[in-house]
Amino acid sequence: MQRKRVIPCLLLKDRGLVKTVRFKSPKYVGDPINAIRIFNEKEVDELVLLDIEASILGREPDYELLAEVAGECFMPICYGGGIRTLEQAQRVFALGVEKIALNTAALEDVELLRKIADQFGSQSVICSIDCKKSLLGRYSVYARSGTKDTKVTPVDWAKRAEDAGAGEIFLNSIDRDGTMQGFDIPLIKSVVAGVHIPVVACGGAGSIADLNEPFEKAGVSAVAAGSFFVFHGKHKAVLISYPDLNQTISGDK
Repeated sequence: MQRKRVIPCLLLKDRGLVKTVRFKSPKYVGDPINAIRIFNEKEVDELVLLDIEASILGREPDYELLAEVAGECFMPICYGGGIRTLEQAQRVFALGVEKIALNTAALEDVELLRKIADQFGSQSVICSIDCKKSLLGRYSVYARSGTKDTKVTPVDWAKRAEDAGAGEIFLNSIDRDGTMQGFDIPLIKSVVAGVHIPVVACGGAGSIADLNEPFEKAGVSAVAAGSFFVFHGKHKAVLISYPDLNQTISGDK
């Protein structure tokens, strides 16, 4: 039996760590370097780091901060935010980042996924998909940190991303983000069933049971969480941690 991947997902804004609720009201929760040192001590397997304002502001990644993060981090990093060209991707990889996640840039130019995959391998490029459910129950993919409805369904976009060379889907539910009320299992199941590449589910984890559910009910490759690793107790005091998951998140992999 091997523990499945449970990945902390950290959000960057103004060089600090923040946590959002449904992609709104970012709350400062600490310094990224301090958080990474804690996760190093906990021997976390992997880390996702997303700059939530880069695409909205139209700026490039903060290469200086990324260099500091990569130099401090003992685990593989997936970074997303502000990467719009092959040259920018190359610069991020050169800093020691193992994977990059594309969201808005890929929606605007799907060929960017193909270019990066061709040069660096599919395993290095992730398609990040932010989804929201309408009042009529239809799921739609959103760009620009959840502010622009593309009118594209998550399954259709995931299939296009896979065809373009993405090696993994990072699927995030805007409706569940920061709520700690559990994952959107129907959404996750539909995307997992629609593609042949691994799917990482994010958005809604509030307990160990929540972390288990996407593995058991949707067949994901991994789960990611933010609030679960950042807040503690009913009053949501900031306490960055990573519990021992060896006995609780397991299964054939």
